[in-house]
Amino acid sequence: MKVKCRAKINLSIDVLGKLPNGYHLVEMIMQSIDLYDILDITERNDGKIILKSKSKEIPVNENNIVYKAAKLLKERTGVKKGAEIFIDKRIPVAAGMAGGSTNAAGTLVALNEIWKLGLSEKELKEIGFELGADVPFCISGGAVLAENLGEKLTDIKGLNDDIYVLVCKPELFVSTKEVYNKFDMSNVSKRPDNKYLIECLKEDKIDELAKNMCNVLESVTSLMHPEIEDIENIMKRSDVLGTMMSGSGPTVFGLFDSQDEAEKAKRELLDKYKQVYLVRSAERGIELNGKFN
Repeated sequence: MKVKCRAKINLSIDVLGKLPNGYHLVEMIMQSIDLYDILDITERNDGKIILKSKSKEIPVNENNIVYKAAKLLKERTGVKKGAEIFIDKRIPVAAGMAGGSTNAAGTLVALNEIWKLGLSEKELKEIGFELGADVPFCISGGAVLAENLGEKLTDIKGLNDDIYVLVCKPELFVSTKEVYNKFDMSNVSKRPDNKYLIECLKEDKIDELAKNMCNVLESVTSLMHPEIEDIENIMKRSDVLGTMMSGSGPTVFGLFDSQDEAEKAKRELLDKYKQVYLVRSAERGIELNGKFN
C-alpha cells in the first residue's frame, strides 16, 4: 500500500498558558497543504518492523516516529503481523510542517487497513496523540482550529484551491523545545484573533486573513535566525497577500492569489535557498492508494 502523507502550515499560533508538566496550551489554525511524503508499506508475517529510506536526514530505526507508530499500534491491538515501510521523504525535515507527525499518521491509517484492525478514526487519533500533539490533526487533515495541547480539533473551512502557497525552508535546525523555553507570554505584543480569521476563511476574505495571520512564536525564532525575515521580505517584493513562519520554524510560507507573482517569488528564493515549493491547500491529511507523482 502506498500512502500520501501531507504537510501542514499554521495560519495562526497563540500560546495561552503553560501546564505544570511543561506542556503549553495553544490555540491555532492548521491547514493541510499538498506537499507530501510517500510511504510504501508491505505487510510482513514475522512481526518485524523494518524501515528504509534514501533520505540521509532521518533515522531508519526505533528512533523514527514511523517505527514508534507501528510498534504502538501493535502493542495496543496485539496484532502479530509486521511491516516493511519505505519512506520517500519530500517534506523538509525539522521544518515546523509536521513532517514526522504526518508520517506517523499515515502509518497508523495504513496499518489499520493492512492489518485489518477495524479501528475508527477517533481511536486512531487517540493512539496518535500518544506519539505527538500534531498526529491527530494529520490523520484527518483539512483545516481546523486546534486547542488545548493541540489535540482538541474543530473542523473549519480552509483555503480554496485558487490560493497558491509558497513554502521556503532555510538550511537551519530549530528546536521546538528551545523556542518554547525562550517564549515569554508577558512579552507578546500581538496575538491572533482566531475567531476573525475563521470568519475570513468562511467568507473567502483571504486577503484579510493573510494580513491578520499571527504566530506568537515567530518573535522568538526570528531573533535567533534572521533568515526568516529575509525570506518574508523576498515574498513581499512580489504581490504576496501575507507571509508568516509556520510552527516553531524555520519554514516560512506566503499566500498568493496570482500564480505569476508566486512563481516570481519562487525564482528569487531559489537563488538563495534550496527547499522552495509552490503548492496549494489540501482537504485531507492522509490518502491511501491515490495518484502519486
